[in-house]
Amino acid sequence: MFRRREPVPFAFIAEADKFRSNVTPPPRERPSASQVVGRTLVGLVVVAGLAGSLLVGMPALSPDQAPAQHQQSEASDGR
Repeated sequence: MFRRREPVPFAFIAEADKFRSNVTPPPRERPSASQVVGRTLVGLVVVAGLAGSLLVGMPALSPDQAPAQHQQSEASDGR
């Protein structure tokens, strides 16, 4: 099989471990109490909205309900 002798353009990616820095990144900031409460409230609102839409939409999806009585208009009455 023919093998190329010149280096691959992205060979440095394979050698990335050699160039890793020993500098550690700063620790992540902890969210404040108000941020935690805000995120919790947003999550609760989203979940409540999904649950509410299911509760409102379920009667429209149930097939076992009898259809409403036909209301005939005066125009189609023929009198």
